[in-house]
Amino acid sequence: MIFAKIDFINLLPLHVYFKKSIKSNQIKSIINYKQSYPAKINQQFKKRKVESAFISSIASRNEKSLPLGIVAKKEVRSVLLVPGDYAKDYQSQTSNNLAKVLNLSGQVIIGDKALKYYHEHDQKSFIDLAKAWQDTYHLPFVFAVLCYNNHGKFLTKITKNFKKHSIKIPQYILEQYAQRSGVSKSNILEYLKGIDYELGIKEKRALKLFLKLTKERGLK
Repeated sequence: MIFAKIDFINLLPLHVYFKKSIKSNQIKSIINYKQSYPAKINQQFKKRKVESAFISSIASRNEKSLPLGIVAKKEVRSVLLVPGDYAKDYQSQTSNNLAKVLNLSGQVIIGDKALKYYHEHDQKSFIDLAKAWQDTYHLPFVFAVLCYNNHGKFLTKITKNFKKHSIKIPQYILEQYAQRSGVSKSNILEYLKGIDYELGIKEKRALKLFLKLTKERGLK
């Protein structure tokens, strides 16, 4: 199974889970086979160059999926908009469209660089797009969904025991991500408290609403 990996901090607990739970070195190497940013992975998945990945919500429409994703209940800290002239972030289709759905104009920033920006700037100078969605629709926001086009049973099997609360991230991995991102280990851990992965009733309702709103506006 060719699994595409978004190597952002928000998926760190799942990467640690895979590393600890999957004993086969061959399967581990396959899971890390393709690494890129969300928009690029969307393209690879649609072209069937990868068989499974966390796909941006906007690209998950009509795809086979599992009830796992990247979810923010309130603020997310890693998807921001700096008010001003609109400028999209090339790495994310969903975040760019979220700003449009919310009728907000400015520069969209996502991922680890956004989390760094969050801690280095006055919080009045930007808008957290997940919080803006929550304030408007009173629902969590689903940024990505675990989708597949092959090996669905296998993917279900290896993810069925994943529980965020049971994952302890080793210090050496935290140090690696802290050095790479410029975000402190304590801020990474605090950030991850606001990220969830299970798609329950509210999350599915939120995803359905977002896809409805984007369709109405002709966004993709």
